[in-house]
Amino acid sequence: MPETSTANAMRRPRGPRKKDTSDGLLGDGATGCGPGEAPEIDTSYLETLLGYNARRAALTVIALFLRRMAPYDLRPVDFSVLTVIAHNPGVTSRQICAALDILPPNLVGMIKALHKRGLIERQPHPTDRRAQGLHLTPAGQLLHSQAQTTATELEKEATQALSAAELQTLSQLLRKVYRR
Repeated sequence: MPETSTANAMRRPRGPRKKDTSDGLLGDGATGCGPGEAPEIDTSYLETLLGYNARRAALTVIALFLRRMAPYDLRPVDFSVLTVIAHNPGVTSRQICAALDILPPNLVGMIKALHKRGLIERQPHPTDRRAQGLHLTPAGQLLHSQAQTTATELEKEATQALSAAELQTLSQLLRKVYRR
């Protein structure tokens, strides 16, 4: 079975796909996109686009992240939610949605799953009776601490081709783009 791409691995699992029974759709005897099977492709224009470069860099980092976070059973968004809660005890779901640009219905399922795993707990909010603050449980604190160490290590590995100054500049420039 072919290896799943990083982009596909990030998606939620779906039902089995129908088998493709058609032959010759690739034409000229091409059999796929394996190593050494395709001629050199010109991507020079794509490489001038910020979105293309950002996505390719993100896929590289995310592939490493998925492998390293598998023992913790954390996807990137789960790690982000846990990190926001860890660094902001008592944060509300609404605040998390705003900070991470997550739609509320999507966060509800994540919060339920993290709660079911015993990683977070809800407590009454100190100033808003309608809201509940989210806190890490002791198990959540331990898992997050281990995952955060792993994330720091994998970031160093993924960006080893950059100097510390280049990495800082890249991060600052990317934040400028998404915080516009």
